[in-house]
Order: sequence, then C-alpha cells, then structure tokens
Amino acid sequence: MVTRTRQRTAAAVAAAIAAIGVGAALIGLGPETSPADAAPRTIVSLTFDDANANQAAAVELLDQYDMDGTFFVPSGYVGAPGHLTLQELEAMAASGHEIGGHTVSHADLTAISADEAARQVCYDRAQLTTWGFTVRSFAYPFARVNGTAKDAVAGCGYSSARGLGDIDLERCRSCRNAESLPPADPFETKAPPQVETGWTLGDLQGVVRRAEHKGGWAQLTFHNVCVSGCDIAVSPQVFEQFLAWLQSRRDIGTVVRTVGDAIGGPAKPIVDAPAPAMTGPGENAIANAGYEDIGPDGAPRCWMRGGYGTNAPQLDATAEGRGGSMAARVHMGGYVDGDAKWLSTFDLGECAPTVGEGRQYSLRSWYTATTVTQFAVYLRDTAGRWHYWTSSPWFGASATFQQAVWTTPQIPEGMTGISFGLNLFGDGTLVTDDVEMFDAEAAPEPAARAAATPAVAPAVAPAVEPQGHPAAGD
Repeated sequence: MVTRTRQRTAAAVAAAIAAIGVGAALIGLGPETSPADAAPRTIVSLTFDDANANQAAAVELLDQYDMDGTFFVPSGYVGAPGHLTLQELEAMAASGHEIGGHTVSHADLTAISADEAARQVCYDRAQLTTWGFTVRSFAYPFARVNGTAKDAVAGCGYSSARGLGDIDLERCRSCRNAESLPPADPFETKAPPQVETGWTLGDLQGVVRRAEHKGGWAQLTFHNVCVSGCDIAVSPQVFEQFLAWLQSRRDIGTVVRTVGDAIGGPAKPIVDAPAPAMTGPGENAIANAGYEDIGPDGAPRCWMRGGYGTNAPQLDATAEGRGGSMAARVHMGGYVDGDAKWLSTFDLGECAPTVGEGRQYSLRSWYTATTVTQFAVYLRDTAGRWHYWTSSPWFGASATFQQAVWTTPQIPEGMTGISFGLNLFGDGTLVTDDVEMFDAEAAPEPAARAAATPAVAPAVAPAVEPQGHPAAGD
C-alpha cells in the first residue's frame, strides 16, 4: 500500500467516465467475475451519510489507500455532539474528499411543503458553500424522494441526487447491477441498498464484482464506521480490507471516484429559497395549535418529541383536551435528571414560527399537570441550526386546565425562528392544548388569569441539550 499526493485531473476523470459500459447484469452470490469479463472501466463511489464523527476513521483509511470519498453532510449537524466538526470537514476537502448536501436537518423532503423542501436543500447548500466547499452532489435523507424533492434539489443548483435500493444484490437476466453514466435521471441516481451492520467483506466485494460484469457505476452508502455500539455500521477492519481489495482492482479498470467527479461538470451558482413569512400582528403563530392534525406516526403535525437526560417518558396524543378532540400528553417515569416535552418541530419555517431580532413574544399554553412545569425555549440561527435559549418561570400543578403565559426577552441577533413547549422535570403527567404565540406589542389579552408561580420549585441542572436528536440512518 502506497500513499500518494492527492491530485485529480479533469482529463483522467473524463477518460474514466467515457470508458464506462452501460450494463445491467449482476452476479449476486454466484461465481466471481473474472478479469476477462470486466468492462474497461467501472467506477465505484464510496459515500457516507449524516457526518457522523466516527467517519473520521474512514477518512484516514481512504487517505492511506489514495482514494476519495463523498460525504453527504446535514449542515445543521456540523459540530454537534457525535458529528464531524467544520475543521474536520475542511481537512477532508483539502485532502480531496467531496462534501455533498443532505439538507439542513436531515429532513424527509417528501413529508414537507415545496417551500420548506427548498429551504432545507438550498440553505444547506448555501451554508456548505459559505464554508468554502464545492457542493455538487446531494443524497436524499431516508432515501425518500418524490417530485417535490427532486424539484427542490434541481432548483437549488445540484448536479445529481442519490437514492437507495434500485441496484439489485443478485445476478439475473432482468437485474440491474450498476448505474449508467451519465445516469438516465441525475436527480434520482440508482444505488444498492445502504451498507448494513451485517454486511461482510464478501458483500461489499459482490456489489463491485456485479458492476464489473458489464461495467457501470456502483455507489456504496455507509453511515457509521466503528467496531461496536453504533447502528448501520462497518468495522474499520472490514473497511480497510475492502479498500485494499479495491486497490487491486485498478489493474482491471475499476477505479474509485467521488460522486461529483463521476457525474462531472462545475458547481452551479447558489440559489435562494423562499423565506418563511412572519405572522402578522395579533395572529397566533403556532401551526396545529390544538394538536388536532395527527400525523401517520401518531404525533401531532408540526410537533416533535423533545427532552434530554436519564428518564423514561411517554409522549403521545390524547383525547383529554381542553377544547377540540385532541391534546398532547407527557407522562414521565423513571426520572433521574433532564426533562421531556412537546416542541414545535425544529424546521425552517413551515412549523416553527419566524421571529425578528429585538422582538419579544407572548408564549401561551393551556395545561393540566401533576407537578410544576415551565416553558423551554429554543431558537434557530441563520444557518438553520437550533440552540437552547432560555426557560420561563415555573407554573404550578393543576388538576384543571390553566393557562401558562410568559413574555420572552428580546430575540438575540442572528436568530430567525423559535420553538417552545411546557416540560416535565420529574415523574408525573402533563397535558397541553391550545398553544399560542403573539408578537408582544400586538398580543391580545389572555383568555384567563395566568397560572401562578409556585412558592417552591424543583432544583434542576442548568444545562439543557442544545438541539434535537439527529435521525439515525439513511
């Protein structure tokens, strides 16, 4: 194994792409393809989703074996616990690796509006570009794609977007075993299923061998690179064995290229996405304020489960509401520390209200609770990342619906969105309903006398998790 100076010339990449044969026969678990059967060129792209911190182990091995990978990065995760830092990404790009887009917050683009999808894709690409990366390639979070998602990716200036699961893992006459170059649809390029924890060296080799049968493009998708304790993982040992094997395939015309180099072409200009509208004076800014619209996962639309620490909460929708047919409930058990709450979804404006710098807002929610509660408040910055901001005073336990009312401090500079919810800091049950938020200067009078602050409040640790839990996989 020899480490070389990492340089790529446009001519070499173009020659590799031009030599690809477009074929679809694969060999699954059958006999190994012989070198005589291989096309003059087969391109393999090693891709990594979600910017997980343990992917640094893959970067080190790729550098040792003179290979470049493509890393699809949700920009809102950069620097978060368990994820790659900006400094690591900069070093990776300087070494020849490609940084691609994966939305700001790993959003399912098929489950949100066209405007929100455009914000997720365009803001992500703009932030990555601002950091100095050349951003040409995209991967759909959860591999979920429809017309809205494809329109957003194309409209935001990407050159290609990867799906998953369209390349077969067996050989047959009708099987598709490699993507063509150029692909028939650059905004839904075909790839095998993601690499799972149970995959062996032979499984990885099989994907390449099947592509080699008639030539083409094979994109392999990794998530975690670790020995144990993480999901959807390949071990460093197996990954290094695979790279060594790939290196030996160069003699028969199999080469490793980034996705951007496989597709080719320069990066396109940055595109602006539609900005979310700010709610007018006296209007409630909360989407699905009464939790009446329930999504397919059982959670109210535009609401997410939040919390941190050591505890065992159950968060669900309940018919025990104040007004309509539904409300949101938190039942806390096994409490040691931390909290649990329902929050407006951490997004870019479809659900989370837009706020203005220097403005104050009146936050309101009806509730019943067996113990004290308070508003926990999070803010979104201009890059789309969420941060814990502050908490309200406590509101007392109540067996009947009371209204919690609190006015925030002024919104700090550089913050564009807000999410909040009443929480539990101990064992008990909390039900919330009819949530409201108004610009404080034009807020209507509360519908009832605000719930009182209790004389005794629990002592809790001041640290609160700075952002939501990133989704695992895909």
